[in-house]
Amino acid sequence: MITNRKNNRHKYTVALIATYLCLFLPAYSQSDSLAVYLDLAARNNPGIVQKYNEYQAALQKVPQVGSLPDPDLSIGIFLSPMEVLSGNQVADIRLMQMFPWFGVLKSAKDEMSLMAKAKFESLREAKLQLFFDVQRTAYEYQRIRQNISISQRNVELMRAIERLTLVKFKSSSGSAASTQSNSLKANSSSASASGGMSSSMGGNSANSASPSTSSGMASSSMGASSGGSDLADVYRIQIEIGDLENSISLLQNQSRTVTAKFNSYLNRSMESAIFLSDTLVPDTLGISLIAASDSMLANNPMLGMLSYEKQSLEARKRMVSRMGYPMVGLGVNYTVISKNPMSNSSMNGKDMLMPMVTVTLPIYRKKYRAMQAEAVFQQTATEQSYSTAANALQTEYYEAMQLYQDAERRITLYKAQSALAQRTLEIMVTRFSASESLLTDILRVRLQTLDYELKQVEAVADYNTATAWIKRLMAFSPIQ
Repeated sequence: MITNRKNNRHKYTVALIATYLCLFLPAYSQSDSLAVYLDLAARNNPGIVQKYNEYQAALQKVPQVGSLPDPDLSIGIFLSPMEVLSGNQVADIRLMQMFPWFGVLKSAKDEMSLMAKAKFESLREAKLQLFFDVQRTAYEYQRIRQNISISQRNVELMRAIERLTLVKFKSSSGSAASTQSNSLKANSSSASASGGMSSSMGGNSANSASPSTSSGMASSSMGASSGGSDLADVYRIQIEIGDLENSISLLQNQSRTVTAKFNSYLNRSMESAIFLSDTLVPDTLGISLIAASDSMLANNPMLGMLSYEKQSLEARKRMVSRMGYPMVGLGVNYTVISKNPMSNSSMNGKDMLMPMVTVTLPIYRKKYRAMQAEAVFQQTATEQSYSTAANALQTEYYEAMQLYQDAERRITLYKAQSALAQRTLEIMVTRFSASESLLTDILRVRLQTLDYELKQVEAVADYNTATAWIKRLMAFSPIQ
């Protein structure tokens, strides 16, 4: 009995786990976060891969310039041995190694190392720009999707108002028809009652019947006027619905374009689905604005790249100045000598070994002076580029701050305005159902409500974009 209970409990547990996996895992697999897409873009974007390969190529230049020149080996063989005093010379072997002046190789390595660091900063800059582009496009995608959702809700509201207007139109048309029928019956009774008097009153009978007839005609005219007004309201509502549906179609086309742009950053199919929340939530900056300004100039990769380039040019100047000094070559010359049977010398048949020293003579100074001047001009140009980049960075920071503060203010404003307009619209719809409000007032308030909702979503998208922009200027990477 106990065994059966344990088996049943085990089966129940397995079934519960299977149900959980079926219900929740598919939804979780489609709820990709923005961080997942950022990581995917960092690994697959062709621009980032290009910058990474350029950085790796720059690293490979360091051992190239830091090594000594290849030694020079020369071998000469005499086809017919040459007779010398100590025998017959068979071959001559020479090995020579050139050494640059002291500090040339170190300066060259420093230059290439600093250039590699500049390439790495360029890689960081490209990644930060890519992350910002992905975030900005994602916020644009969410804004469009939320605008579609808001517009669809407004279409449903307008259809409800349309149904309510149709009900009023039918009821007013029925009331007008009933009033017209009662008026005709009253006119008939009045005419029959005054039939006996018609002979005595003569021409006055026609005049006595005219007020009743004109009253019936007035009632019929009022009923037709009311019915025509309700029908015009229905037409106006249908016009508004058509405009909303057209706006939804335009937003859907924009969504497809933004989807293709987003997927291009990830280097995947342009029609791949994007699984992001349709509701925009304001992001947080996380630090004070003053700290953001200080961090921007200290950590921005563009300024770091220019700084490394300036340092590499300083190392190049040191290298060029030392290249104007002589290069020293150390080598050895080995001569192979065979014995000469006709010689009685004690050195007969002994090979000769001769150390050698070679020195270059850099007497053409014009090219070295030109190389030094080139390095100076490039360093000056880099300093100016640094100043230009710093000024542009500060200007960009103020633009991002303006967008951030403006979006923050608009979020608060439109949130309050949207709530007020929504409550006003609910009151107007209730009063319209009781025939205490005009349709034109409802449409006007409805347009205000829709406008505030769309502006609020746009303000949140701008706020998040400005937050991502400021973090990008600070060189804050959303993923490591």
